[in-house]
Amino acid sequence: MRTVRWAGSIAGASLALLLVAAQVAPPNPLRGFPVSEWRAQHELEQKAAAIPDSARIGAYLKRMAAKPHHAGSPGSKEIAEYIAGLLREWGFDAQIEPTEALLPYPTRRVLEMVAPKRYRASLTEPAIPEDPDSAHPNQLPPYNAYSAAGDVTAPLVYVNYGLPEDYQVLKSMGIDVKGKIVIARYGASWRGIKPKVAYENGAVGCIIYSDPRDDGYFHGDVYPDGPYRPPRGVQRGSVMDMAVQVGDPLTPGWGSERGGRRLPLKEATTLMKIPVLPISYADAQPLLQSLKGPVAPEKWRGALPITYRLGPGPATVRLSLDFDWSTRPVYNVIATIPGSTYPDEWILYGNHHDAWVNGANDPVSGAASLLETARTLAELRKQGWTPKRTIKLAFWDAEEFGLIGSTEWVEKHRDELMQKAVAYLNTDSNGKGRFGASGSAMLQQFLKEVIRDVEDPEASGKTILDTVRDQEGRRTEFRLGPLGAGSDYVAFAHHTGIASLNLGFGSTASGGIYHSTYDSVRWYTLYSDGDFRYGKSLSRITTRALLRLADAPVLPFELIGFVSTVDGYVQELKKLSQAYGGKLDLSQIVVELARLEASAKAYEAALVSWTQNPAALSSERAKQLNRLLFQTERLLTLEEGLPGRPWYKHQITAPGLYTGYGAKTLPGIREAAEAERWEEANAQAARVVKVLQAVDSQMRAATDLLR
Repeated sequence: MRTVRWAGSIAGASLALLLVAAQVAPPNPLRGFPVSEWRAQHELEQKAAAIPDSARIGAYLKRMAAKPHHAGSPGSKEIAEYIAGLLREWGFDAQIEPTEALLPYPTRRVLEMVAPKRYRASLTEPAIPEDPDSAHPNQLPPYNAYSAAGDVTAPLVYVNYGLPEDYQVLKSMGIDVKGKIVIARYGASWRGIKPKVAYENGAVGCIIYSDPRDDGYFHGDVYPDGPYRPPRGVQRGSVMDMAVQVGDPLTPGWGSERGGRRLPLKEATTLMKIPVLPISYADAQPLLQSLKGPVAPEKWRGALPITYRLGPGPATVRLSLDFDWSTRPVYNVIATIPGSTYPDEWILYGNHHDAWVNGANDPVSGAASLLETARTLAELRKQGWTPKRTIKLAFWDAEEFGLIGSTEWVEKHRDELMQKAVAYLNTDSNGKGRFGASGSAMLQQFLKEVIRDVEDPEASGKTILDTVRDQEGRRTEFRLGPLGAGSDYVAFAHHTGIASLNLGFGSTASGGIYHSTYDSVRWYTLYSDGDFRYGKSLSRITTRALLRLADAPVLPFELIGFVSTVDGYVQELKKLSQAYGGKLDLSQIVVELARLEASAKAYEAALVSWTQNPAALSSERAKQLNRLLFQTERLLTLEEGLPGRPWYKHQITAPGLYTGYGAKTLPGIREAAEAERWEEANAQAARVVKVLQAVDSQMRAATDLLR
């Protein structure tokens, strides 16, 4: 008995020591905050982390995804009013900022095979009894926005994914698509690339279908019995030439205003030149089954129960499309929390609210999480917190048509954004699955620290950073992917040079209902984030990021990781150059990167010193320093833009001309080198040297201020 009491007393003493140790243990470092503020900032963030509520996120989602709300419709306006009402109720200065844009709706959609037998495609997505949302009467039918109108009849050719390399294979086999209608499967690139390349190869029409190998029963049960695309599911979507520019095709480079200047339709450069239509694999099978000619290469074969042949013909099809090319209203919602110390430094966070149909996954899952982040910030304000910098929360409209709401807003406010915008955070679809992030390499260390401090939604005792490292083979470095296109960060990052991040959780199963009528509340709650814990986790990440960006005495930009990232891009280009005989001279870029790395290390040393002695930095010098830091990303842009597409001004990353959503790094150099235009590639390398020199000069000035 005495022994037991002695053991208990030792255990009690050990517990007491552990509790004391926990209380005195140093908090995690916070970039941009002095050591003296780390604990208080972490305590604020812990208070914030306790606020997001999964049930509330679920309620927002069910309300916003209850019926169709495509851009330009009364449903979209209703959602904007719902969002603005909530934000005002929580104490925000929230405004609906209306504009208008060219948003074509289909008026005629006909696809029929006229030989060797007749078949008329249904072009419909039937209602599913288990999912009442699939039967809503106000749905936009399946179509591709910004397709050309036309009525063409021609032999059919199967072109695999419809990418440039696929046409090279066809040419090597003696198959010419000139004057033909092509049928391509979704996947491997963005949908708008497929009709663009088809037109460049002489095709007169393009059909895009979802093959079950990529997006259907090959992967598992189809909806409603599983998450994957059913036989008559169709992926809607824009085919605007977004690699050239995004936004309203009739107001390229300037903000669309009601009654403002607009190009004539015939002068718009981002509209497709041939008719293009998306169809289901149920409608595609009779067409593909009627093709003769060579058997398709093995990698081209999908999972339909047919022999995949290339044609041309004897299948001959008629494709007839027409559209109402009207300008329609667009409703952005902007909410503001004024900053107390630096009101003219803006931290922005946005997610779109428009959907092709009900859009529970895309975009409402992300919009619902953003709403809960907004409520969290409102609760903190009630408890006495005020951000030092202004925070703006945005719910964009008409993203699905071509990032229109966000782009028109950026173009309208570009001069002010160039002066005030510190960073832009973006989310979109969110669901159960892996965490993914892409963005400015200058924010890489910042985001690494954010996810280091957020608990993983599934793995108890692990942070999101732990889980990411597990998924990537426990590599020590966290890396941001480069930004391409595909969501509302494009105008901020690529056109204006605002450091941006794109964040979210997700899985491949969400592709099964992507842009279809089956992207519903039922699908989402059954096959994705049914308990909304991933929405809650995303809210915790974005809230923490906003708090740090808004309140950091020194903005958390970091250049050593940027140098490492760009050096990786240079090494890739060196290999490309060597494959062509070494015709690309990157030596001066290497020299500038080495110089910039030295400057970045000097800045880091000064920053470490400041964390121990923050009083040495006066408020006026802090303001000058922060301006230098957030303007650094601007220096990576050049006003003349990239070759052939001046709207894209960023010299380090851009969407590829033939990759769509996928990023091209050092795009001016890379795309010229890939086309073996070596004089142009070397001229583009000189431009990259120019921006790196400007960044180096900026870092040296920042270091002088910090010292």
